Amino acid sequence: MGNGEGTATGREDHRAREARDAWQAPGAVERKLYEAKLRGDWSAYFDVLAVADLFIADSKARLDAHPTTLRCTPYWYPQVRANCLPILTEGMLPPPDQDADTVFNCEPLDWFARRWQNGSTTWIVINPGSPCEVFFPATPAHRALWQGHVERAETCDCCGLPPHRTLLRALEGGAAASGQTAHGLGLAALLSVNNGQLWNAVAYHGTGYHSEKKRLKDWWDITSRREWQHYQERLLNADLVSGVWEFTLGVRRALARDFGGEVETDHWRKVAERVLRENSTGTEYRLGPDGVTKVEPLSDTEVKARIAGVQRLIGRIARYEKRFRADGLLADDAFIRTVAAWDYGRAAGMARWGLGARYCTQQESESAILRASTAARTAYRSWEDFSAAYILGRCLHFDDEEFGTWYQDVLSAHRVLTTDPASPWLTVPWA
Repeated sequence: MGNGEGTATGREDHRAREARDAWQAPGAVERKLYEAKLRGDWSAYFDVLAVADLFIADSKARLDAHPTTLRCTPYWYPQVRANCLPILTEGMLPPPDQDADTVFNCEPLDWFARRWQNGSTTWIVINPGSPCEVFFPATPAHRALWQGHVERAETCDCCGLPPHRTLLRALEGGAAASGQTAHGLGLAALLSVNNGQLWNAVAYHGTGYHSEKKRLKDWWDITSRREWQHYQERLLNADLVSGVWEFTLGVRRALARDFGGEVETDHWRKVAERVLRENSTGTEYRLGPDGVTKVEPLSDTEVKARIAGVQRLIGRIARYEKRFRADGLLADDAFIRTVAAWDYGRAAGMARWGLGARYCTQQESESAILRASTAARTAYRSWEDFSAAYILGRCLHFDDEEFGTWYQDVLSAHRVLTTDPASPWLTVPWA
């Protein structure tokens, strides 16, 4: 019974064995499960499950009506002549569009070991119908053994994740590996590495339907398809990046273009002040949804406040760039021209999050990813150029010059993406 885990597998003829031998596992999790199965090493099999995301199917309509609940539906399997709960790993999930009312929630093995109320169901089946399919008994004694694998699993001291979740993770078959779609997914790879998710999964489920909806609600206040469309469009147009950031960087960009060479910080500050003063004089007439609006000149107090704010921002940007150069994010003679990357990277991420929450179709998700790719290629010259700009936007938004986790986490992801031979930043051309 394999170290107490217990297995039951059906017999297979030679043609089935040949098919299994030729199987291309969709990802590292499934490949490791398959190899452990071939060896009959059920302890190793559960070591893999202990650090994997495990998914169970549920009804979208039911979950929308009862979002805090979780239903486990068993099915009869003749192989063991019993009701079994089917559990899938991430690479075995069907495309989100395959069945409109079937979604998947994600739970760790720890949950199945300690909290799952199995009732009359005394078996689980991992990845049914696949070459890595295995049936296991799920009695309290067996579940106690599963918990032992969870407790022995190695985790990172900093984030609590298994070590492999802090590295580049990818599907090995049936996913985007080249071309413009892969390029667009590469824009969100900093987020994918930081969140321990597959960077190249187009048919995205993320960490499950409930978790993806919660992510969008908690971080973006998105609770509907219409709201998702609104934010997706704004990100693709780089409308969420601060106009003050872009103005400030634009002043330096113009100076570098007109005069060439390095732009001294003091000169940048003086020119920014002059431009702000020039733009604040005189009455403006702006065309808006309600027609032409008259805008009176700013008061001297308002102008001084704007100048002081931009001066502080210039100092922040200069200090961040100095740190970026020290950490290898920027070349010694390079500077960041625009932080639109902050929106383009999140736009690629938003396209997948919307699919995971079922606020869009897979086709709509892919279309948004392609648009993000086109916009980023127009604005930037390389992956490194894009990355530095994205990280600056993230830091200006979250970090407040603390150089804490908001910076360190994404710096670590940048280093993974610029050194891992399988990284899209090394395998997918920028232009």
